[in-house]
Amino acid sequence: MRRQTATGGLASAGSGRIARLDPHSLPVSFEAHDTRADGNIRHIELHREHIVLRRAVHGMRMAINVRMRDFLGVAIRDDGDTQTLVLLHRDPSLSVPLCEIDDPAAIDDTWRTWSDIFALPQLVEIRRQPSPRRRRRNAVAKRRPRFLARRRAGGPLTEATVHRDEREIIARE
Repeated sequence: MRRQTATGGLASAGSGRIARLDPHSLPVSFEAHDTRADGNIRHIELHREHIVLRRAVHGMRMAINVRMRDFLGVAIRDDGDTQTLVLLHRDPSLSVPLCEIDDPAAIDDTWRTWSDIFALPQLVEIRRQPSPRRRRRNAVAKRRPRFLARRRAGGPLTEATVHRDEREIIARE
């Protein structure tokens, strides 16, 4: 039996900067920048129905298969002088860059083509600053569960009171 490679049968589209991919030549395989992956590279296999993301994090190799309908849409990201088309996912680490375009006239055509190929809506990505972290209601909340916080905590352990030389009354039936 012959050993199969990770990109067997798929056309390579380059590495480093995002190459301009042809939406009509799917499936295609390429590499993209990933800050959390080992070597800052992740391998992407792009098909019409799904995407396979391959990367290694701390030596652990993983392959994530994401269905195309799980993506929110094809978004345009404006980086100043260049614009990037991105398959936008709810989880930012699963978003996939499709191509970088310097020409603003060609972006609309390419954007529409990718959107039609995947049957996803066209979106404009707005980068927002992350919201500040919410404060906890009180500092004790993380130490005791709420239903136990209502109860009075037990005091320090003391010896039980012993009554000597007293008569006990014991009820017997």
